[in-house]
Amino acid sequence: MVKRSRSRRVAEGAWGLVLLARAVGVTVVVALLLVSGAWDSWRTAQHVMLTKGRERGTMTLVSCGDSVCTGPFAPKGTAVARDRVTVSLPIRHTVGARIPVAVKPGTDKVVRAGWGRILFAWVPFGGALLLSAVVLAGGLRMRRTAWTFGALGAALVVGAFLTL
Repeated sequence: MVKRSRSRRVAEGAWGLVLLARAVGVTVVVALLLVSGAWDSWRTAQHVMLTKGRERGTMTLVSCGDSVCTGPFAPKGTAVARDRVTVSLPIRHTVGARIPVAVKPGTDKVVRAGWGRILFAWVPFGGALLLSAVVLAGGLRMRRTAWTFGALGAALVVGAFLTL
């Protein structure tokens, strides 16, 4: 049995606490990144994913500016027709195109419907996955988990780009 001095044992114990604090801190940062990405994504994704009871229909693009396009809303089902609604860009359509949309409750703003928009709504979460992959690899040395998070985030961002 190796005898160690009291000061060395205290130093080793302090180093263990530093390592534990680092692991807890990095885990908290990763959790915060993922929760904030999911929270930001959910604000838009809920209107596209949970369509039961929401107004759905098509929008004809009449004019497009720098950040929004406007046009009339043609309802599908029991929705109410509107003369003018707005949709945020990016949209890969030209003036005159008809796109499927869902109306945000209580507003004249719409969001695109379909798989492309669902993936686009989750892009902030994909970015959070990419950023947390870097933090996991550097802070916790969890390389396999970091590669998994990075691959999932990249797949989400690339999928949204390709389907828009």
